[in-house]
Amino acid sequence: MDLFKLFRKDEKDGAETSASASEPRHLTGQEFDAVILESAAPVVVDFWAEWCGPCHAIAPAVARLASEFRDRAIIAKLNADDHPEILARYGVMGIPTVMYFKNGEEVARVVGMTGYQTLKGKLEQLLSA
Repeated sequence: MDLFKLFRKDEKDGAETSASASEPRHLTGQEFDAVILESAAPVVVDFWAEWCGPCHAIAPAVARLASEFRDRAIIAKLNADDHPEILARYGVMGIPTVMYFKNGEEVARVVGMTGYQTLKGKLEQLLSA
C-alpha cells in the first residue's frame, strides 16, 4: 500500500490535490493502527483537541511539517476527545502531545507547547537514523 498516495487523496472524490498533500492527515481510530504499523516512512502524530489552546498554537508548526516533509514522512493528527482508547494505550496524559513512530514503534515524544524547530529537529533525526 502506498500510504503517501493514500494521504494525498481528496476525501470527497479521491482526486489527488496539492492542498491535501501539504496538510496533516486527520486520522480516525480505525486508520491509526494501519498507518502506524504499515508505514515504511516515519509517522508523526499530533494528539490534539478542539478546546485545547496550546494545540491550536502548535497547529501551524505541524502543518508546516506536513508541507515540508510530505514526500519523506507522514504527518497526522488525532483528536484526543474522539479516541481516548488510543491515548490510554500510549500513555498520553496531556495535550498537545506529538509522537514520532518508526517501523510501528514510538521513538520520540514531545509534550506541551513547542516550536517548529523542535518538531522539525526530531523528525530530521528520525529520517537520518
